[in-house]
Amino acid sequence: MTERTLRILVGLLILIALYLELPELIFGLIVFMLFEGITNLRLPILLSKIQGIDEIPQQQTDEPEQKSKFSFEAERAMRFAASALLGVSYFVLNEHLWFFPWFMGFAFLGAGISGVCPMLMGFKQLGFK
Repeated sequence: MTERTLRILVGLLILIALYLELPELIFGLIVFMLFEGITNLRLPILLSKIQGIDEIPQQQTDEPEQKSKFSFEAERAMRFAASALLGVSYFVLNEHLWFFPWFMGFAFLGAGISGVCPMLMGFKQLGFK
């Protein structure tokens, strides 16, 4: 499993939970993303270690390596931000931001399918690893 596959899965689960009105599933996804953000034990990395693969192949780019301002990974920051935004928009401000969890579900699905995550790119621009 790669990060792209996980994003597709998270996006689909968010959309299914919203369509079927399953707040427990949304809460479970928030806890899952917070756990991955806090511990940095990401599911794709754990599954690759179980399968005996040392490291997940990263996408090759022609861009030079940027010096990061923070020693915190952008992937972890994205998981924190996504879980916070999903929790606030679904559980706290549901009357006013009812569309935001739907947007996040489609955004995760699109990021997984295309391989381009604008939120992750934004965190990298801010200086995260």
